[in-house]
Amino acid sequence: MISEMQKALASLPHGPTFRFLDRLTELEPGKSGTGEYMVRGDESFLNGHFPGEPLFPGVLLVEAAAQLAGAVAQSDPTMPPMPGLKLTAMRNVKILGTARPGELIRLEAHVTGRFSNLIQAQAKASINGSTVLEATITLSGSN
Repeated sequence: MISEMQKALASLPHGPTFRFLDRLTELEPGKSGTGEYMVRGDESFLNGHFPGEPLFPGVLLVEAAAQLAGAVAQSDPTMPPMPGLKLTAMRNVKILGTARPGELIRLEAHVTGRFSNLIQAQAKASINGSTVLEATITLSGSN
């Protein structure tokens, strides 16, 4: 039997090579969740970001947070899933650090509002307890 957390992850449209969420560690369906992504070091983009000193790109921290927000939103038992859910806006984004290979990114997302086909969430990423990302994210999809 598939768990709520597995269903939430399966709701993401991303293929394995563009998924920045390895697992959910907590889920309050439709409201909030936490997840993790381990920077393995073999990700192809690390070869060029930056040669000899690989850093997980800040923009991918935003993507990871949006993926978690999407998984949380799609798990809402009172709303039907929205096909084609995508990141459509970012506000108040603060990239305060980054991750290196071997580091675990801990992600948090809280859905703060829904209106028709729009979902707004507050998101955060941290590494070893230090915040590396804060953002307000808007997702949209089809009803």
